[in-house]
Amino acid sequence: MILGGIHCFSTKNTSMKQSPAERTTLATLRRMARQGDKFAMLTCYDATTAKWLVSGGVQCLLVGDTAAQMILGYEHTNQVSIDFMLTITAAVRRGAPNCFIMGDMPFMSYQADDAEAIRNAGRFMTQGGADAVKIEVGPDYVDLIRKLVRADVPIVAHIGGRPQRFQQVGMPIVAGRTETQVSDLVDLALKMQDQGVSMILIEQSTAEVSDQIVQSVSIPVIGCGAGPACHGHVIVLHDLLGLTQWQPSFAQPITEGGTWLADKAAQWVKLVGSGDYLHEDHPYKMNAPSNKI
Repeated sequence: MILGGIHCFSTKNTSMKQSPAERTTLATLRRMARQGDKFAMLTCYDATTAKWLVSGGVQCLLVGDTAAQMILGYEHTNQVSIDFMLTITAAVRRGAPNCFIMGDMPFMSYQADDAEAIRNAGRFMTQGGADAVKIEVGPDYVDLIRKLVRADVPIVAHIGGRPQRFQQVGMPIVAGRTETQVSDLVDLALKMQDQGVSMILIEQSTAEVSDQIVQSVSIPVIGCGAGPACHGHVIVLHDLLGLTQWQPSFAQPITEGGTWLADKAAQWVKLVGSGDYLHEDHPYKMNAPSNKI
């Protein structure tokens, strides 16, 4: 990669597999859910990472509002703008043209006005190239969901733990601690299905919630720390790679990516500090002197 260069997606690295020719669609995910085949989803925020994740076989990528924290360094997901989310959604699409891409509606892109919500959701499809749009919902969002579906926007209803409400409630909430809460979430999932949502995403809930919802609905259910019954599972990529200082209990890292990255950075610092970098093997040479008069 050259800063300001043009070969971002060079194919010279033969260790990167090519993306599958067949595009993963909502029909693909529905078929997998019916057949009992689990599908994997990770968050992603840029084209290069998307390309590598797809080469590893990841079927779905969520361009999550967690970009506020992972990319921009904010404290809360609520601090990311819709324009930024659209930009990175389009970037992920370019990096993974055959992957199922889910765009995440950020805080205040759909809460204030239904017409604005429909326009913003449409922007994720037209500008971002998303296959579906995720919205955090409660029982009072039924009417908005109906309007979005009527506008032909594939909607993923995000229920259970809802991070955009964190500043209102003051702490992460584990959904489904009581039988009443479980029943309410199942009822909400059924209402969302009745309005035509394409999928349900359950975050940070007891296993009883996903067990009952999977048994009750006929659409794919994605879990984010929601128990094993879900048809697919998603976590934040940076948690998986050990790049965050703290990970939720359902997203323990599978490698020490942060330590590895710091070690490689230290090697670079040492190389530059030694004075050996490009000392004898600088790739750019002057042209030979011309003998023409």
